[in-house]
Amino acid sequence: MLQKGFLLASIGGLVAMVACVPAHAAERAWVPSTCGAEPQAPVVDVSSVEKYNVSVDKVSAYEKTARAYNACVSRVAVKEETAISNEARDKIAYIHDGSTAVQQRIGANFTQLTTALKAGGAKLQKAAH
Repeated sequence: MLQKGFLLASIGGLVAMVACVPAHAAERAWVPSTCGAEPQAPVVDVSSVEKYNVSVDKVSAYEKTARAYNACVSRVAVKEETAISNEARDKIAYIHDGSTAVQQRIGANFTQLTTALKAGGAKLQKAAH
């Protein structure tokens, strides 16, 4: 009577896939421009066996397009996140290298100044005796 027995298992898999997304992610507006429009979930009509079976077909079609769209979004997101991460890593290294160079110069200056003061003090102390 109900043609599509796999419906619950399919929906369960899709729900598990979506459940991994943090709740606040839905509030953000980023979407990739290369994946097309997000497919819209169909309305399920269970008022008769025939309408239920049509709904099962619509849900199955939606599941295919939603999974493909999700895979595209994930692929693009990883690519963009990696680019941002690499850029951040490069900027951090640039700042770190600059900071290290300043610390080394100042350290060298302190060493030089301390050496000059010790030598000068010893010279002046020797001259005073």
